[in-house]
Amino acid sequence: MAARKNTKKNTKKDAASGSLTASPRPGNDGAEVAEEHVEVVTYAAAIDVAKGSGMVCARVPGSRPDRRRQTVWQAGATYASVVALMDHLRCQGIQRLVLESTSDYWRIWYYLAEAAGLEVWLVNARDVKHLPGRGKSDREDCVWLCKLNERGMLRRSFVPPQATRDLRSLTRTRSRLAQDQVRHQNRAEKILEDALLKISVVISDLFGASGRRFLDALVAGERSPAALAALGDRRLRATPAELAAALTGRFREVHAFEIATHLRLIDTINDEIARLDARIEQQLTSIPGVAPACTGCGLIGGGHAPGCASDAAPVLGLVARLDEITGVGVRNAQVLIAELGTDMSVFPTPGHAAAWARLTSRTLQSGTTTKNGRTGKGNPYLRAALGQCVMATARTDTRLGEQYRRIARRRGKQKAIIAVSRVICEIACILIADPAARFAELGAGYYSSGNPQRQTRSRIRELERLNPGMKVTLTPIEPATAAA
Repeated sequence: MAARKNTKKNTKKDAASGSLTASPRPGNDGAEVAEEHVEVVTYAAAIDVAKGSGMVCARVPGSRPDRRRQTVWQAGATYASVVALMDHLRCQGIQRLVLESTSDYWRIWYYLAEAAGLEVWLVNARDVKHLPGRGKSDREDCVWLCKLNERGMLRRSFVPPQATRDLRSLTRTRSRLAQDQVRHQNRAEKILEDALLKISVVISDLFGASGRRFLDALVAGERSPAALAALGDRRLRATPAELAAALTGRFREVHAFEIATHLRLIDTINDEIARLDARIEQQLTSIPGVAPACTGCGLIGGGHAPGCASDAAPVLGLVARLDEITGVGVRNAQVLIAELGTDMSVFPTPGHAAAWARLTSRTLQSGTTTKNGRTGKGNPYLRAALGQCVMATARTDTRLGEQYRRIARRRGKQKAIIAVSRVICEIACILIADPAARFAELGAGYYSSGNPQRQTRSRIRELERLNPGMKVTLTPIEPATAAA
């Protein structure tokens, strides 16, 4: 302990005498940085949203410049009450109305404020945290939200226009129905396991053409394994003997009743998905920027005006151009349009759109230690669609497929999925923003055609890793050996 005290005293003494240079001096006059414009709202309002009501706070200029007139009251969440409230706020000259995104209860306030012509912002509850030490009540939360609105200290959440919101509802309903269909299929497979039938072992798709014939015959009362095996397609890899062995079990009437119920539900869901696909195609026609348009003459509809210089070039719609991205497909292209919208001005760069979808990791720095944090949850429908695109891309001999395999080898499949999803999201944003842009496949050799020195170092490191204790050295070839 005495030694520690002496060390501290000596250190302080040396520092006082100038022998230690612990505090660095600035090396230049600094750099000019662009400051964000702090927008002060003179007439501000905020609503703390609940299920059946909302606490409203309006702050307007007072009798003196240093005073504000603040009004706080409670309004019902019914249609008539919200319409009357928005009319009152508009008469007061409110410049911006802020809502906290609480479940889906904000929708009636946002939609009616938007219809009334007010500038309305939806903000994340995480950005509106109450100061610690203060009381937590609806009234104080509402006043705090309004004060943050006045000082421009909030970030606006992305809410697309009404036409895009309608498309979102349709694509998300289709996604949920597809999940319900998979649940019924999994339940039917569990029933077969309970009946001691191992059909899913010998065929890859239980609900394909052959699998569906097996199930329909079992429901109809057929129990002979040989007769059931004869229903299999000749292209199946399993032999008739293997099929008969897998179809031998203790299938009873209760199993037939349960499977029949799930099959009817699956067929009903398939019919509803087909109706949704037709309705989505119809809804896409009402969204600006989706229809094909010639970049030369500006004609919308897929054709060219007389005398157009680019009349030989094909004109593709937004869905077709997104479909050109490796692994996307028409259905996922529709989901990308529904979730990202067609107005890319809300995202300054494609990287901002990827960050909004939580496809970029946060940077965590403490002292000299810097590491990547988690990406976050993000939009589940957009991330699910991008994940499907990546899984389809991983099996292709393309640039995106090679990128997935390179990252998966070094850092694992999950990080590879997120990385390639980010690339696809940014490519989609570029195509949506520019009607003349087209996706160009760079090929699987994109990464091998880079810097030769970098490729050499990579191969040397790989060889040294496979041969511990050995060092790889490159030796120039003699002229005579090179000629031979």
